[in-house]
Amino acid sequence: MTDPAPEPYLGVDKSVTGRRWVGRDTNDDRAAMALTQRLGVPEVVGRILAMRDVDPDQAESFLNPTLRSALPDPSVFLDMDSAAERIAHAVTAGQRIVVFGDYDVDGATSSAVLLRYLKAVGGQASSYIPDRLKEGYGPNAGAMVSIKNGGADLVVTVDCGTTSFEPLQAAHDTGLDVIVVDHHEAEANLPVAIAVVNPKRLDEVDNPYSHLAAVGITFLLVVAINRTLRAQRWFAGDENNRKEPDLLSLLDLVALGTVCDVVPLTGLNRAFVHQGLKVMAARGNTGINALADVAGVDEAPGAYHAGFILGPRVNAGGRVGESGLGTRLLTTDDRVMADEIANHLDALNQERQAIEKSILEQAIAQVEEQQSRTNAAVVIASGEGWHPGVIGIVASRLKDRYNRPSCVIALSEDGIATGSGRSISGIDLGRAIIAARQAGHLIKGGGHAMAAGFTLETEKLGDLRAFLEERIGDQIAAQNIEPVLNVDGAVRAAGANMELLEALDQVGPYGAGNPEPRFAIAEARITYADVIGAGGDHVKCRIEDASGGPALNAIAFRCMETGLGEALLKNSRAGGAPLHIAGKLRINTWQGRSTPQMIIDDVATVW
Repeated sequence: MTDPAPEPYLGVDKSVTGRRWVGRDTNDDRAAMALTQRLGVPEVVGRILAMRDVDPDQAESFLNPTLRSALPDPSVFLDMDSAAERIAHAVTAGQRIVVFGDYDVDGATSSAVLLRYLKAVGGQASSYIPDRLKEGYGPNAGAMVSIKNGGADLVVTVDCGTTSFEPLQAAHDTGLDVIVVDHHEAEANLPVAIAVVNPKRLDEVDNPYSHLAAVGITFLLVVAINRTLRAQRWFAGDENNRKEPDLLSLLDLVALGTVCDVVPLTGLNRAFVHQGLKVMAARGNTGINALADVAGVDEAPGAYHAGFILGPRVNAGGRVGESGLGTRLLTTDDRVMADEIANHLDALNQERQAIEKSILEQAIAQVEEQQSRTNAAVVIASGEGWHPGVIGIVASRLKDRYNRPSCVIALSEDGIATGSGRSISGIDLGRAIIAARQAGHLIKGGGHAMAAGFTLETEKLGDLRAFLEERIGDQIAAQNIEPVLNVDGAVRAAGANMELLEALDQVGPYGAGNPEPRFAIAEARITYADVIGAGGDHVKCRIEDASGGPALNAIAFRCMETGLGEALLKNSRAGGAPLHIAGKLRINTWQGRSTPQMIIDDVATVW
C-alpha cells in the first residue's frame, strides 16, 4: 500500500506546466533551530539544511567541505593500483600514452586533467577524441588499430570504454595496452584491459563513490599515479630537476566536469566543486579564462556559470563542430590559441542553439500529433536529417515538457539510427537501454541513471519503443511517479533581498543531490512582462506582492515552449490577476551592480 500523496503546496494540484506542487518544508522546527544555533547561521540556512536531512554532526563539513576530509585512498577502487603502476611505468620508460576521451564536458575535462598531469611529470601523452558523426561514442576498432600503428604503447580511455568489448579486444590483438577509467553502467563481463577503474563495476560491492563523474575518478587516478611516482623517487632531485606537480591546480577542471555531468553534489563531489570553483576564480587555466571572457563572465564563477555558461560552449565542439576542441582548449597554455578556440566554440554554440530549436519544434509537433504518446511512459521522437550532436539536448527539453523519460533518435539513409535519452528521478534509463541491447533491440547502448545513448537499426524502432514502454511503464506504476515541483517554502517579493540571497549562498554549491532552494510567492502580480532572447524563447518580468511594495525582477528561460511564457504574458496584459509563482532566487550581477532576481520555474492560477 502506497503512502497517500501530500497535500499540494498552496493548493496547487496542477500548475500551468501540469505539475503538482509539493512542499519540502521540514516539520521538525527544533532540528532547524538547532542547526541555526549550532552553526551561527541565519534561520533560513538552518531550515534549508534540515530540509535536506543534513546531520548536525556533519553540518559544518557540509557548509565548508574540504578535500582533506573527503578524499579517499584511491586504492579503494578495484584495479586502481594496477592502472597507476602501468601509467607510471609508461612515464618513466618514455612510452607513448594516448588519452582516449568522450566528446562531452566530462570527457573533455577528464582528458585535460590526465593530459595536464602527464605533461607536468614528463610523460609523452596526446589525446584522441572520436568524431561524433563518423565514429560515434567511445572506442572503436579502427581507432585502436590506428593508434597502435601510430606508435602508441598505452591507451587510457576516460568517460568511456566499460562496454566497448570488440574495440578493446581489437586493441589487445594488436598488442596495445588499454586502461579504462569510466563511470557508466557496467555489465557482468568486463572488456579486455590492463585495468577497468569504474565504481559501477558489478564486483565493486557497496562502493560509496559510484556517484562520481568520470573527471572525479580521473583525478583520483592522478593522485594514485603521483603516489606511485613519488615512491619510485621520480621527483627526487634528478638531473631534469622534476618537481612534484600541484594537483590542487587541476580542481577547476574537476569542478567543471562534475557540475556539467549533473552528478549528485554531495560528499566528495561537493568538496570537488566547492574547492574547484575557488581554483577557477583564481584564473589559472588559460582555456577556461578565455571561454569565460568570451561568454562575458565578469564575476567569481559559481556552479551556474559552470553548468549553463561555460559547459555548453565546451560541449559545442563535440555536438556540431570538431570533437577535440574542448580538450584542446582546456589543455593549452597559449592565450592566443585559447582565444581563437574559445571564439570558435562560442560561434558553434550559437549554431547549436539554432539547430536544437528547429529539431525541438519538429519533435514537439510529432509528439503532439500522436497524442497518445503524451500519456506514454516514455516519449520517443525520431526524424531524418536530425543532427546527432543535439538530440541529447532535445531529449532533455522533451523530458522537461512531458515529465517523462524521453528519447530522441536521428534517422539516417543507411538504416542505422542514433539515439539519446534523458530520464526523470526514479527511472534508471541507462539500465533500461543496456537491457534493450541485451534483448537484441539495439546495436549498442549504455549510460547511467539520468542519461543514455544508443544506436539501432531503423527497422527495430518499433520494437525498442514497445520494450521501453513496458519496462519503464512498470517502474512508473510501481513507484507511483507523478510530475511534481518541489517547493522549499514561501517568500514575499519584497523579502527577496540581498541579505537573504547571501545567506542562501552558504548552502551552495547547488546541483543534483543538493537542489537549489525553490520558493513560492503566493498571490503575486505580474506588473510587467516581455519576450527577450534572440529566438524569443525567454520572458522577463517584474513581480509584486498582492499588497504592493518593492517589485522583484524575474526571468523565465525557454518558457515559450511549455506554456509558462504565455501565462506570464497573458497575466501581465490582463492587469495583474494574482498567480502563485515558484522559482529560484539568485544574485544577478550586471555592470558591477548586484540585485536579487527570481528564475521562474512554474506558475499556477489562484482559485
